[in-house]
Amino acid sequence: MRAIVDTNVLVVANGLETHADAECQRECVSAITAISVNGTVVLDNLGFILDEYQEHLNFSGQPGPGDAFFKHVYDNMYSSKRVERVSITVVDDEKRAFEELPANTLDRSDRKFLAVAVVSKAPILNATDSDWDDARALISSVEVVVKQLCPQHATRGNRPLQT
Repeated sequence: MRAIVDTNVLVVANGLETHADAECQRECVSAITAISVNGTVVLDNLGFILDEYQEHLNFSGQPGPGDAFFKHVYDNMYSSKRVERVSITVVDDEKRAFEELPANTLDRSDRKFLAVAVVSKAPILNATDSDWDDARALISSVEVVVKQLCPQHATRGNRPLQT
């Protein structure tokens, strides 16, 4: 499996997301374990995703599975079998942020994940961020797949999930 992992997946795996249930936490732990053992995590070459991980996770790999995943990614940064880094280009355009994206209203903090997905063609794993559901039209237009690990938490209201 090759994937881009939204930070919320790691936070939920650590049991820190207050509105995520135990089933969601198990799904997140299972997904990041599978990537750690047999997969590849895709990051940006500029370090934006890793910087966001660092804001929410512990370099020591403790105390939770999300921290262990972060340590795994950091320790394998230069192992092309475990971590793939793709080039994205920052632009001075508030409506895009990255050359790889069309004008959009996606939360600015999520745009790096989307730009990496556009370049790499890897899916984005999400647990609890409803912004991905809100941006379904944009995501579809750039031919990106968002895998919802916890669909019960990743939408606003009771809309059915389409992504």
